[in-house]
Order: sequence, then structure tokens, then C-alpha cells
Amino acid sequence: MIIDITVELSPRMVRWEGDAPPVIRQVLQLSKGAPYNLSEMKMSVHQGTHLDAPHHFLEDGAFIEDFPLDLLIGEAQVVQIPKDAASITAEVLKAAGIQPGIKRVLFKTRNSRYWKTDPHVFHDDFISLSLDGADYLIGKGIELVGIDYLSISPAEDFKPVHARLMENQIAIIETLDLSEAEEGFYKLICLPMKLKSVEGAPVRAVLLRD
Repeated sequence: MIIDITVELSPRMVRWEGDAPPVIRQVLQLSKGAPYNLSEMKMSVHQGTHLDAPHHFLEDGAFIEDFPLDLLIGEAQVVQIPKDAASITAEVLKAAGIQPGIKRVLFKTRNSRYWKTDPHVFHDDFISLSLDGADYLIGKGIELVGIDYLSISPAEDFKPVHARLMENQIAIIETLDLSEAEEGFYKLICLPMKLKSVEGAPVRAVLLRD
């Protein structure tokens, strides 16, 4: 079984308020006499499902190309966060059943419903990771964390949680669509575009299970 957990890129996709939408346009068209169809696109590297590198919040932090691929491919646990949780805190995580020794965790929260009900509408009440939750993950040896909305951090203050994770070389995948993924264990494949000296990159992410 293959579950595509990547959000579709389009000019209508959900984005931060004030951000320009992705621009995807045809510059050559067979129907207008061109020898072939050709499209171009312009967008932030943090739109859609994407991987954050430490340089996003740390001046001397690593870039996308510094992540080893074996970190981005391997066993991952989809962790269901209770729908009544206001934030992913250390207390919530202690009760979440994270498998000892697991290195990659993807948080499925009530955010996931937005991909089904309002995929083009921004919701500022999304669930995110708290600072003590980040410390809990660091203490458990987590190396990669993913979230089912636009940011791992709360909208009112992006830097503390991002920076804490990045200072500990934890990879962050944001804007995952986990609506079709049940909690449990999968093989994660998350491949970022091979961009040079950039702090983020769009990814195609899938979960595999026998």
C-alpha cells in the first residue's frame, strides 16, 4: 500500500495570509502554434509539502543538501494526537505511545481534516508543537518530525520551536496530508528537490506499508 502524503501544488493551495500564491503558467502551447507545451512556476520553497533545513532559522545552520537521504527514508511512526489537544506538549507526547527507538515521527492531528473539508482555506487555529514538546522529542532521540499543517510552530511565534529542533539537527517536514494515514508504522520516503545552499525545499512524501 502506498499513501501519498504530499499536498497538491496549485495557485489555489492554502498558504500563509499575505503570501503570494504559487504561479504556474504555460509559456508555450501547441494549440497556439508552438512546437511543444512548456510551463514554468514561481513559488516559495516553503509552500506545499516541504522540508525545512536549519538555515531557515539559524544563520550558520545546515542547508537542504546537508541532510543525508537515509534520514529521509526509513521507518516512521504516524502518531495520532487527541482531537481535544490544544497543542502537542510534552504531557501529550508522554501519552501518545511513541515507540522507543523510533527516529521519525509524523503527527496526525485534527489539522488533517482541513485537507478534506477546506483545503484552500487558511486556519490560524491549527495544532502545533510546543517548546516543551520539542524538548521531549529531543530527549527521545527523534531525528525527523512531520506535521499535518503549514508549520510545526505556533503561528504567533515561529522561532523558538523551529530553532530548538534545528539546533539539534532534527529535520522538519511541514504541510503533510495525513488524512488517509492511520496511526502506526510505515516506511517513509521523503525526497526534497536537490537545491543548492537553500534553507528549504518542496518534497514528494509517501508512506509504504505491506
